[in-house]
Amino acid sequence: MEFWIKASQLILSLSILIFLHELGHFLPARWFKIRVEKFYLFFNPWFSLVKKKIGDTEWGIGWIPLGGYVKIAGMVDESMDKEQLAAPPKPDEFRSKPAWQRLIVMIGGVTVNIIVGIVIYILVMFGYGEQELHTKDLQNGLSIHPYMQKYDLQSGDNILEINGEKVKNYKDINRAIMIRDQYDLKVQKADGTIKDISLPENIEYELFKKEGAMAPFNLRNKSNTVVDLYVHRSLVFNDKLEIKKGSTILKVGGKSIASLKPGTHSSEYAEKKSVNVQYVDSEGDTITGKIKGTQVKKLFAAMPAFVSNLRPGDVFLAMNGKKINYYDEVTTNAYNGIGKRVPTLVLRGTDTVSLNLKVNKSGMLGFKIKSEQSADTMHIREIKYGFGESISRGFSMGMTTLGDYVGQLKFLFTKKGASSVGGFGAIGNLFSPTWDWHSFWMNTALISIILAFMNILPIPALDGGHVVFLLYEIITGKEAPQKVLEYAQTIGFFLLIALLLYANGNDIYRAFFG
Repeated sequence: MEFWIKASQLILSLSILIFLHELGHFLPARWFKIRVEKFYLFFNPWFSLVKKKIGDTEWGIGWIPLGGYVKIAGMVDESMDKEQLAAPPKPDEFRSKPAWQRLIVMIGGVTVNIIVGIVIYILVMFGYGEQELHTKDLQNGLSIHPYMQKYDLQSGDNILEINGEKVKNYKDINRAIMIRDQYDLKVQKADGTIKDISLPENIEYELFKKEGAMAPFNLRNKSNTVVDLYVHRSLVFNDKLEIKKGSTILKVGGKSIASLKPGTHSSEYAEKKSVNVQYVDSEGDTITGKIKGTQVKKLFAAMPAFVSNLRPGDVFLAMNGKKINYYDEVTTNAYNGIGKRVPTLVLRGTDTVSLNLKVNKSGMLGFKIKSEQSADTMHIREIKYGFGESISRGFSMGMTTLGDYVGQLKFLFTKKGASSVGGFGAIGNLFSPTWDWHSFWMNTALISIILAFMNILPIPALDGGHVVFLLYEIITGKEAPQKVLEYAQTIGFFLLIALLLYANGNDIYRAFFG
């Protein structure tokens, strides 16, 4: 069900933005009396779901929801209508108009996307306001990824200022370091002392490579109760059953994971022809499948927490002889125990149980903790804006969003970044698994800004590619040869198809193999 809710929000969001983007081309084209032959939401090879001719323009809805288009008469575009282009130019065709008019038509879609993103932010700020959680209000400090210990930062520390600016929202700390190249921190240590810490330039690349370190600063919470055990790698058992990385195992052989006694191992199942396995996948669906009895060993081997005798319902009391008060203390002990077994005390029912937890090479233990809200959320400030203030704040958010998006593209030029590129699946995961209009509009504004930037890139077949040729014409006074435009359009089209296949291929790969 979560999948369909996210998919519905994605399709609605893209439909709105694609229609408005194409309208940004259509309106100036008609203003300059350029004939527009087609206006389509989604692509329509072979047939259309809906179409209606109004004046000179065929309006329609295609059946492939990967974008949309306007077919402008006399323009070299993805339709590659060479017959039309071979005929003498007509007065109402794109190629007959001055270069400055054609330039306005081409940047119209990008301009609309920028404006739409900013307008949505303005209206959201006016209607909903926003929340701030100043770090100076935090009573428990921050949860800090243990990788930051090498820079004298530990959980319980607090970041008061970054590059001389007070932190009004704890989430801005991650953006400042990872995207905005801000490295000078004023830190309040757990004992109350103040210390200035300068992180090394390009530390963001170190954090990007580390498992779970992309957002190294967060709120602390006192969650320390185990609710589920999961597999830390994807497992293929047969043609009908593949358990993906992160799936929660509920039952094996009809017995709940929690009820399996200490010392339970695969030999108990080895003689059985088949064993039922019940689990919850990444979409939240509960699935039951069959594996061979001899394959139970393979399943348990992918569950380090289970092998270490941790069970759902266990409550962490101490690790390495130190009392556990916060969940980040569990993760820090695990991180510092990579390749080792960590002495741990848990409360199981009324009994105190001693364990030696096995930590995998990523510093993970293979369990999910009970979700509890941080006590510091009580300090969240609700900020309300008048309409005038909303305009200023919305414009600022739009520009900041654009800057942050451009800033994070630097990670694409790393090995991990290239493999992290996502398609429609990644975009869909931005949306809430329940229908939330506030979240919907904030994500729609973000996607609108992203579409604007992506479309203005100087790639043939994108708006930015056309803009490059038009600027060349305006500067030199000479049109680019039509053959050059056609070859560029063809090359750009295949580049975009390749990128689309690669990005969505990554989504598929991650869905199946984690």
